[in-house]
Amino acid sequence: MSFRPHPMQRHLAAYQARLRGRSPQEILAWVLHEFGTRSVALASSLGAEDQVLTDLLLGLDSTARIFTLDTGRLPSETYDAMQATMDHYNMHYEVFVPDSQEVADMVSGKGPNLFYWSLEERKLCCEIRKLRPLRKALASVQAWICGLRQEQSITRKDVSAIEWDETHGVYKINPLFDWTEAQVWEYARAHHVPVNALHAAGYPSIGCAPCTRAVKPGEDIRAGRWWWENPEHKECGLHERPKT
Repeated sequence: MSFRPHPMQRHLAAYQARLRGRSPQEILAWVLHEFGTRSVALASSLGAEDQVLTDLLLGLDSTARIFTLDTGRLPSETYDAMQATMDHYNMHYEVFVPDSQEVADMVSGKGPNLFYWSLEERKLCCEIRKLRPLRKALASVQAWICGLRQEQSITRKDVSAIEWDETHGVYKINPLFDWTEAQVWEYARAHHVPVNALHAAGYPSIGCAPCTRAVKPGEDIRAGRWWWENPEHKECGLHERPKT
C-alpha cells in the first residue's frame, strides 16, 4: 500500500522556505498568524529554553496557549518555577496529567522505580506519564512549539525551524533550533525570565526527579537525563524523530 501524506503536510516545504533565516520572534509571530492563536500551543517543561519561549510568545500575544505535562514525579523546583512564571506573566498553564488508574496499575505491578530496570520499562513509564497526556494536549492544535535545539544532543542535531510531526499529525515548531546554550541564557538574564532553580545547581536539562541528575564538568548537557542509558536512547518519546 502506497504512503499517503497527511493533507496538512503538503505545505511543509513552503513553510520551511518561508522560515529560513528568521529569528525566533519572527517564527513565533508567523505560526500564530498562519494557524491562529487557538490552534497553536507551546509545550513547556519549565526548562530554560521553554521559559525563553514563554517570554517571547506572551510578548506577542498574552492569550497564547501554553501547556505542561505534570507527570507526578517532577522536582519541587519545577513546581516553584511554574508558580513563579504564572505570577510573573499573570498567566495560567493548561495542565495535562496521566490517567490515575494507569499509573496505579503500573506502579502496583512493576514498582515505583521500574524505569531503572530496563529501557522497555522506562519507556513504559514515559508512555503512561508523558506520551498519552501529550496526545490529549495536541488533539486541539495544528502546531506545537518546542524548545528543541540542535546542540542539545545527538538525537537533536537535525532539528529545524519547522517539521512535520508524523506521530501526532501536526506541525512542530522549534524557534530556538539553532541557538546555543549561551544565547538562551543571555536572553533569559537580559529579560529577567523566571528560571528553574535547578539550573544553578548543575542541571542544564530537567525532567522527572528520579530520571534527572546534575551533570559533571565537561559532560554533555543531556548527560543528566536517564544517565544509565546510552546517549542514542535518551528521549522519552515526546521528540522521537523518524528513522531514515
